[in-house]
Formats: sequence, structure tokens, C-alpha cells
Amino acid sequence: MSTTTSWPARLPRPTFDGYALEPQDATSRTDMEAGPARQRRRFTGTPTRIPVRWRMSQIEFATFEAWFRLKLADGAEWFAVDLLSGIGIAGHEARFPGQSGSPYRAVPGRGGTWIVTSMLEVRKPPLLDEGALDIILSEDVSGLFAAIDALHSTLHAGLPGVSPW
Repeated sequence: MSTTTSWPARLPRPTFDGYALEPQDATSRTDMEAGPARQRRRFTGTPTRIPVRWRMSQIEFATFEAWFRLKLADGAEWFAVDLLSGIGIAGHEARFPGQSGSPYRAVPGRGGTWIVTSMLEVRKPPLLDEGALDIILSEDVSGLFAAIDALHSTLHAGLPGVSPW
């Protein structure tokens, strides 16, 4: 990632409520007079949109507001953040694209909490590389993980005091 600003460690991760990955379409489709429609890839790098929701305390929301304004230039800058994806929680490069004229929506809740909702735009979401994909598609993945677990047990539990390095 090439960003210098990161999501503040003092702020919570998004909740699962409303969380979704929404990849943008990278193809173009042309209907033909006869026969099947033609479809082709137009872009190799399309952003993914992720609707997010945070539950924040009063001080967390005050921190978020100041960070958004001062560090992200009112949401114009990209930032590094750990988000859930197909490979688990991983680093993403994101920004607030805004929707309906507002970059986020904050609603006060009970007990001084705030519910903050927004849309994040993520570029280059982390994916399996081609080598890992080929292994998963051609091998018995559960058997592979079982073998890795057995090797780990043998090295660390079965052979105490023997270092593989």
C-alpha cells in the first residue's frame, strides 16, 4: 500500500451489520442481433465498495471526526485499514467516496454512543495469488491442511527441543 495515513488503532473495526463486498463491474456487454451477446473485460482494476457501520463511544466519534477532517482532508485521501475479505482480515487501501452528498452519516444512540455508517471504496482488494489458486483448485485442501497440522505437531510437540532451523 502506498498510503501514509492509517485507520486509528483506537477506533473500532466495522461491525458485521450491513457489511458487504460489492465489486464494481469490469466488463462491457454488447447485445447482438443474432446469437449470444459479446462480453469483454474493460478494466483490470476496478474498485470494490463496502458499506460499513461502526458503533463508537463519544470520544471515539470525536476522534473519528477530527481524523477524517485533519488527516484525510475531509475524506479525499486514501488510508490503510484492516477489513474482512475472502482471505480473512487483511490490509486494504480505502477512501470515503461519499454517497448522496455525504461521506458518512452519524446518529447518536443511547448512553453516549454513535452509530456511524458510510461507504468505503477499496482499490486492489487482497486476493489469493495465481499459485495459491492453482493449488486450491487442484489439490485436496482439507487433506493439505491436515498434513500441515500433522507436521506442526510432529515438529513442535513430538520432537521437543529440536528446532527445525
